[in-house]
Amino acid sequence: MSPTPLPLGPVRRPATTRPRLVGMLAAPLLALVCAAAAQAATPAELLAGYVSQAGAPAQPARGQQFFNSRQGQDWTCASCHGALPTQAGKHASTGKAITALAPAFNPERFSDPAKVEKWFRRNCKDVAARECSATEKADVLAWLISLKP
Repeated sequence: MSPTPLPLGPVRRPATTRPRLVGMLAAPLLALVCAAAAQAATPAELLAGYVSQAGAPAQPARGQQFFNSRQGQDWTCASCHGALPTQAGKHASTGKAITALAPAFNPERFSDPAKVEKWFRRNCKDVAARECSATEKADVLAWLISLKP
């Protein structure tokens, strides 16, 4: 008795398992896309959130003053971002290049709320030795939004 020959070529699964597999893969992918879209924001939306938290309108001139003045530490925001943050800057201690901060000159800036909070938290601790208040964030962001090409 000779053995039964094995089929050559790819093994085909019954058609009924393919839709389930596609559905199982598509659901997590769709969830990731939706989560990313939910995180996207505009600078104006972020500003509105800070103004709401602060309970007072933002003052761009006060934001410019905060950005360019010492807040109790050796550095200012301008130490790395430049006095007019419409061009690339350079980190004061590492020398790492920093892209333009003003949203009109760098559309990726202030588009991800989690990143914005991360960098405000980190940079405010470097500049002011504390986290910035919602008022300070609103003022600085209002000034940055006002900078146009």
